[in-house]
Amino acid sequence: MPAVRFYALAEESVTPAGQKSVPAVCAKACELTAELYSQKKKSVVLCADQAQAEAVDQLLWQLPTGRFVPHNLAGEGPNGGAPVEIVWQLQSLPRKQCLINLSGQMVNNFNQFQHIIDFVPVEESAKQQARQRYKQFQQAGCQMQFLPA
Repeated sequence: MPAVRFYALAEESVTPAGQKSVPAVCAKACELTAELYSQKKKSVVLCADQAQAEAVDQLLWQLPTGRFVPHNLAGEGPNGGAPVEIVWQLQSLPRKQCLINLSGQMVNNFNQFQHIIDFVPVEESAKQQARQRYKQFQQAGCQMQFLPA
């Protein structure tokens, strides 16, 4: 069973130094993706749609040089994919060690991952959906952790 970490977001958007406002979930996902890559863990970032995937892609390109994360959008990059792949369709999840779930949906084949990161948004209906996912992971016997973002 995978270890699952849920991060409770305190705000809907953040403004990184010298940049325009971005969704907090995308900023946190990029931070965690860079952290996982520094630990030599390969990840898939599952986004809600192509627009969100492109936003995450752009944020990863804006990381400082010392925190560069080799990544690609679904269908791009080398055979076998980059260490970090950004996708937006549930049926096309590549096999990686870690899943960062921005989709707001439960992933059916979650057992293929060692680690899953999910988020509890600020918006109330999305928060309820996150609680449901948390319960589903917990009932499946996953090792659960709840953290502030």
